[in-house]
Amino acid sequence: MSDKPINVLFLCTHNSARSILAEATLNHIGRGRFKAFSAGSSPRENQQPNPLALATLQTAGISIDGLHSKSWDEFGKPDAPQMDLVITVCDNAAGEVCPFWPGHPATAHWGYPDPSDAEGNSEQKAEAFRQTLHAIKRRLELLVNLPAAGLDKLMLETHARGLAKS
Repeated sequence: MSDKPINVLFLCTHNSARSILAEATLNHIGRGRFKAFSAGSSPRENQQPNPLALATLQTAGISIDGLHSKSWDEFGKPDAPQMDLVITVCDNAAGEVCPFWPGHPATAHWGYPDPSDAEGNSEQKAEAFRQTLHAIKRRLELLVNLPAAGLDKLMLETHARGLAKS
């Protein structure tokens, strides 16, 4: 890889919780080496990020500026940023046929339970989002701390897939 940031796309079904948490967190801790994006395979009409996801990020001191739900179709267009790594963060998106990604990026699957499905009172639901953010951040910290020599396409894919076991 060159001195340009490594573009990472996080995919989920609706692009409202896990992929949003991952995008914001990587942009926060990526130290300019990474540029994160997120999208959904089938966001609902007028889909917005889950308010609990946004609140969790803000509480953690992570910017929510510019976060919005969008379809993965945006990243298959000719003028879209070329991705170096595509990571699915939910089981539904992992099993779907992905569009053609220009440049044939490395791919990995990091499955997380959907915090939006948490039951209970408001504190229990908020805790589900905190736990998901913590799990995502732990893997992303390992990714951003890889040596630059380990970030060519093949090594990036190998490392990203290995982190799924972390």
